[in-house]
Parts: sequence; C-alpha cells; structure tokens
Amino acid sequence: MMSEAVRRVVITGMGIISPLGNSLEEMWEALCAGRSGVGFLTAVPAECFPTRFAAEARQFRGTVEDFGPLDKEQVKAIRKGLKVMCRECQMGVAAAQLALHHAGLAGRADPERTGICFGSDYMITLPEEFTEGIRECLDQAGRFERWRWPQYGLPKMSPLWLLKYLPNMPASHLAIYNDLRGPSNSITLREASAFAALGEARQTIVRGNADVVVVGCTGTRLHPLKTIHATQQEELASGDGDPARASRPFDLHRNGMVLGEGAGAVVLEELQMARRRGATIYAELRAGVSSSAVGARLVARRGLAMKNALRAVLNVAGVGPEEVGFVHAHGLSTRSCDIEEAQAIAEVFATRRQPVPVAAAKSYFGNLGAGSGMVECIACVLALAHNRLFRTLNYETPDPECPVAVVTEPDRPTGNSFVALSVTPQGQASAALIRRWEE
Repeated sequence: MMSEAVRRVVITGMGIISPLGNSLEEMWEALCAGRSGVGFLTAVPAECFPTRFAAEARQFRGTVEDFGPLDKEQVKAIRKGLKVMCRECQMGVAAAQLALHHAGLAGRADPERTGICFGSDYMITLPEEFTEGIRECLDQAGRFERWRWPQYGLPKMSPLWLLKYLPNMPASHLAIYNDLRGPSNSITLREASAFAALGEARQTIVRGNADVVVVGCTGTRLHPLKTIHATQQEELASGDGDPARASRPFDLHRNGMVLGEGAGAVVLEELQMARRRGATIYAELRAGVSSSAVGARLVARRGLAMKNALRAVLNVAGVGPEEVGFVHAHGLSTRSCDIEEAQAIAEVFATRRQPVPVAAAKSYFGNLGAGSGMVECIACVLALAHNRLFRTLNYETPDPECPVAVVTEPDRPTGNSFVALSVTPQGQASAALIRRWEE
C-alpha cells in the first residue's frame, strides 16, 4: 500500500486537440459511438507516400480561438506567439490552456507553486523554411554551393525560425502566457513521453517542489519529413479500403499503423490543495515510470522494456495485477510491436484469475507521436469517470501470437483503476497507473 505520508496527486483538469475533436465531450461521444477519426491523408501530398490513411486534427486551425477562454492580454500574446510556433507547439499549448481552464486555474494559479512538464517528439523544420536561402546558393546549373550559404543563404532565413521547432518551447510559451514560475521540464521520448512526464510531474509534487504541475504532450507524424521517415523505418497501414478500418490493434489481419497528430494535457494537483479550493477531482495518479531496454548493437528490446515498465508501475503504486481494472495498450497495429506488447501484458498479468481487459484507442486515431499517450490517458480517465470502457475498433480475428483479452463490446465496466502503456521503436517504454478518485 502507498504510504499515507506521501503527498497524493490528483487530476483536476484535462484538455485535448485530437482527430476526434478538440473538446472532452466530442472525444467521449466518438469513443462511445465507436466513431473513428481516421480519414484519407490530406496534410501532406498523399501521392508521394505509400499510405493513404491519416488521423488529422481537422478542427485545429492554429488560431487564437483554438486556445479556449483567454483574457485580453493572453489573446494578444498568443496571437503574436503563433507566428513563432510550429503546428506541434500550437497544439500542445492549446491543449494545456484548455486543461487549465477545465481545472478552474486559468488566471488563478499560484505562479511560484505551479510547474510544467511537457513531452514531445523531435520537432523538424518544414522544408519551405530553407527555400529562399537555398535558392540564393545555387549556381547556374542548379547545384548548391556551400560557400554561398553564410553570406547569401542565411540572411534569407527568419531570425526566429529556430524557436518554432525547439521541443522545450511548448513549456516556455505556456509559462509566459500564464506567468507560471515553478519547476519546468521538457521530455523528448517520442511515444513514451506522456507517462514519463506524468511520473516526473508527480514526483515534483510529492517532493514538495510544486503544488500544481501542468503536464502535456504534443506530437505529429504528419509532416513532409516525418512522414518520409515513417515510410522508410516503420510499418504503415496500406490498401485502398475504408480508412476507419485501417488501424486494427492486435487483429490477425492488421498491416501497420496509421499516422496521426494531436496533443493532450492534464493538470496535476496536490490533493489537499485541490480540496481546499473545491476542485473537481477526476482521478488519482498513483505512479508513472519508464524503462529503456537496448541490446547489443543498439537493438531495441521493446518487449523487455514494456515488461519492466509494467512491473515497475504496479510496484510503485503498491497495486497487484488482480486490482487493475484494465490495461490501455500502446496498440500500434503493427505485426511486431503488437506481438511483443501482448506477450508482455500476458506475462506480467499472468497471475490473475481472469485475463486483464485490454483497450487500444489507437484504433480510433492511430499514432499521434508524442501526443498519443496523453490523449489516450485522457480517454481512459473519462472512461473511468463514467465506469464505461470504450471498445477497441476493428478487432475481429484474434491473433494466436497476441494472447490478450481485447475489449470489443461497448459499455464494459472499467473497474477502479487502469494501467496505460507506451513504447518507442528504440526500446523506451513508459507506463502510468491511475485510479478512480475515492475519498
């Protein structure tokens, strides 16, 4: 059992930017209805890539209206700041602003006792940022001449271009817009960022360094260069069928992941402070952990990393396998990763009398990069609050190599807690254990 002396950490606010909508209500409605956010790829030229499917955050326009209720000074600052934010940064800051408003802390947080922990992918410059500079460095035959760059190419670059793509900028912008002066951290761990960030933020509160931490994650796989990287290095869903059926976690006939984009954020708060101000408490964060497992020649050992993370999160939370209501899986919908994950879950939860129920929200919106874990976590917190677990889409034929009990029927009770799991292709895994709030 967790010591009573430990400062307890609860979730009091949430915000999302996702392919299922930009509000908690929209996302929950889509999950309950079994409505996919996957469509045809439009964010980058589809004819250039072997996949036609994508989960795009189509409602997000990158305007100040996407950031929720703001005071006049914030409107002015964000409108100006949008010019030096890439889309990932914009989505992340917007999700965090929505979470602060949802928590009732927008404009009311104690600046010195409120921190930030933000996760992201690596952020890549758009090719057009360099177009004019490169053009100035071409000879008559169209060949690039490096010696020209310092004098002729570099001056064509925007002086602030780098600020658009630094992974610490979501936290920086958020701190400036809300005058948050507590501990600030940025974690770049790809898909494993969310639960690593939750663990870091929880410890920041437990240690007494802050009373509130805004934890967010943002990411995209829909980018001219990132999409190219994905086609070269990862298994992508292919075919010409219904996009809504493209993401099929753990199904025998899955053939790759769907690329997506999105961001999520939660407000973590020390329990007694949340009580004093009369905050609505949605759940309690009991643990957040991470593990890296890499073999000889830097070969990723994803299965081992996931087993390590699952065992560690149960241990830190003081919870046995039988007490977990369900596991939210990474559920990437690739041949190899799903097998490794299913076997890790089956092994860690093998002592249960009944198999642990497994859900996978990527069946609704694919892989949002670093944004995935947090958006999925928020979906699970909503399920926990409603005691109603959403079903996994497109799971029709069990794969004998994936020995997990995938939830296929809607409205299954969630139990009192869940474990959420994420992993990267490089063998970095993270997990969180979240419990329904009870006095």
